[in-house]
Amino acid sequence: MMSGHVRFRGAALLVGTALLATACGAGTAPGTSGDTPAVVAAVYPLQWLSEQVGGSDVKVSGLTSPGVEPHDAELGPQQMADLQSSVLTVYIKGLQPAVDDAVAGEAKGFDAASAVQVLEGEHHEDDGHGHEAPTDPHIWLDPSRLARVATQLGDRLAAAAPEQAQGFKDRAAATSAALTALDEEMADGLAQCAGKSLVTSHEAFGYLADRYRLKQVGITLDPESEPSPARIAEVAKIARAEKVSTVFTESLASPKVAEVLASEVGAKTAALDPLESKPASGDYLSAMRANLATLRTALGCT
Repeated sequence: MMSGHVRFRGAALLVGTALLATACGAGTAPGTSGDTPAVVAAVYPLQWLSEQVGGSDVKVSGLTSPGVEPHDAELGPQQMADLQSSVLTVYIKGLQPAVDDAVAGEAKGFDAASAVQVLEGEHHEDDGHGHEAPTDPHIWLDPSRLARVATQLGDRLAAAAPEQAQGFKDRAAATSAALTALDEEMADGLAQCAGKSLVTSHEAFGYLADRYRLKQVGITLDPESEPSPARIAEVAKIARAEKVSTVFTESLASPKVAEVLASEVGAKTAALDPLESKPASGDYLSAMRANLATLRTALGCT
């Protein structure tokens, strides 16, 4: 789930970036872009959320480029400069160690996971070696949890830029309401399904499964891991026993292992978006609704 392979360029980069930020920020108040406060979001769902809550009162930038697996995100000079000049950095502790290091001790860091109850990471025994993630960072795949993050984000932005406080709080309430409506739509759509098991390429969908009473069966813990033959055999056994008709692949991960497993158990494949990067079209809400449609078909929901 969390690879731990995020690369960080060390103290030399921090010093160089500080000089760059100082030079580029001459005449500009810290944490602003011109007259507009700057907000940095670590991953796409938090960027989307920051844009919804911040509106035109903030300038939002993301640390993870589109099409890049967030666990592999690399902080370059521009990203470090953005972090230093922001009034708020919205991130999820443990998802990207480089970001954790960069915001350590910074009061302007907002760990979105602190706003919700987190799930413990899964544990696999692969060839006698256990692999475990302390917590699952993919909180955005439960809209009800993301709604609570929206509310707290509004409060944090209001504190960071008090002159726009009411706008932040109003937009946070509207965003929370939109996410609550999405949650209700997904709960209704997944209430009556023939199947309950999600066999996925990697274990990104724990919050979705937890919220809508489904069972996640991940082939790997994170997208960089290669599953052992023992793990593949274990998942195949579960898939056959539970008559799984679909094995889910992801846009940013190789579908090879999922396709082999699907062929072995007589299932088909379908893409489920973990929203670790900006979707090719639409936004968070439309991508989640597309996931809902995919799940309803795969699980035989009525």
